[in-house]
Amino acid sequence: MGKKKKRTDSEATETEVIEPQNDGEVANGNTHRMKKKLKKKEKKKKIEMEDDEGKEIPTVSIAVPGSIIDNAQSYELATRLAGQIARAATIFRINEVVVFDNKSNPDKDYNVSELDNSDEESGAAFFIRILQYLETPQYLRKALFPKHNSLRFVGLLPPLDAPHHLRKHEWGPYREGVTLKEKDSNSVGTLVDVGLSKHVVVDQILEPQRRVTVAMGANRNLDADVPRQIVSSSKPREEGMYWGYQVRYAHNLSSIFKDCTYKGGYDYMIGTSEHGQIIKSSDLKIPSFRHLLIAFGGLAGLEESIEEDDNLKVKSAGGVFNLYLNTCPHQGSRTIRTEEAIFISLQYFQEPVSRALQS
Repeated sequence: MGKKKKRTDSEATETEVIEPQNDGEVANGNTHRMKKKLKKKEKKKKIEMEDDEGKEIPTVSIAVPGSIIDNAQSYELATRLAGQIARAATIFRINEVVVFDNKSNPDKDYNVSELDNSDEESGAAFFIRILQYLETPQYLRKALFPKHNSLRFVGLLPPLDAPHHLRKHEWGPYREGVTLKEKDSNSVGTLVDVGLSKHVVVDQILEPQRRVTVAMGANRNLDADVPRQIVSSSKPREEGMYWGYQVRYAHNLSSIFKDCTYKGGYDYMIGTSEHGQIIKSSDLKIPSFRHLLIAFGGLAGLEESIEEDDNLKVKSAGGVFNLYLNTCPHQGSRTIRTEEAIFISLQYFQEPVSRALQS
C-alpha cells in the first residue's frame, strides 16, 4: 500500500509540475491543470470501480442434506462426517455449501450469530456449525466461536489447510482477521488480529468481533504501523486464489434455488442420483456458467426431497435440474453414502467444469 501510494504521488508530481514563465502562470496555469488532472483521476477511478462491480467470477456450489447428520450414531461420528465434507469442499475449491432440510415452511436460518448454545440442536444446525468452524482460520476460532457441545470433537479432525489458513510465519497478499475492542494509540483506525506476532491497523472504524479480509500490502514491517486496507472477501478470488467456502441454510429443496444469494441465481443445476443418466466424464459437456449448483441427496435420494417439497410444481428430477446424473455407475455396493458420493462426484465433475470455465 505504502509503495503504491508513493509511486502515484511521484507520477502526479511529474505531470503537474510545470516550469512557469511568470507569476501569473503559477496562479492560473497550474491551478487549471491541477483541476483538470483531478477530474481525469476521478473519472478514471469511477470507470475502474464500475469495472470491478461488473466482474462476476464463476462459482461452484454444492447442496447437501442436513439429514445425513441425524443418521450418525454419535457426536464423534457426526463430527467426522461433517469434517469429510468440509475437506471435500476445500480440496475441490467449492465456493458455497448449502445445507438443506425437507421442511414445508422455513423454521429459521442458521448461522454463527444465530446458533444458540443449547446442547441439543438439529442435524442441519450441527452440520453448519462444524462447516463454518473448519472454514475459519485457526487463529480466529477462539474469538468467533464460543465453546459449544457440538464442537467437542473437532480436535480430532484433520485441518482444511486452505490458502487463507496462513501460519504465523507466512506472509500473503491477504489475510483473514477479526476486529478488536482495544484501540491503537497512534491511529484513528481499528486494530485487527490477522494471526501474526503483532496486530495490524486498518484505516476504518469498525465494530469489534467482525471477521474481515485485510490486504497486507508489500510492507512486511509490522512495527511501522502502516495502515492496511480492508477488502471484499471476493478480492482474493478475483486474483485466482481459492479463499474458502460460504455456508448457507435452506429449509427445503426449492429454497436452495429461490434464496440463492448470487445475483441472477444459479444458471446451471445438476442433480446426482443412482437413477440419473450415465455419461462418461470425458463426454460430459457443461455449458459456460456464472453459478453452478451440484445437489446431493440423503438416504432416500433427491427424489424424496422433490416429492416432499410442496413448492415444486414439477415432481420429476428432469424438470427440477438441467442435468440428472449417475456419477458412479456399476457400483459394487448397493448403497453409496452421501460423503462418498460427494468425493466421487466432485472428481467426476473436475474436467467438465474446467472445460466449461475455459469456453
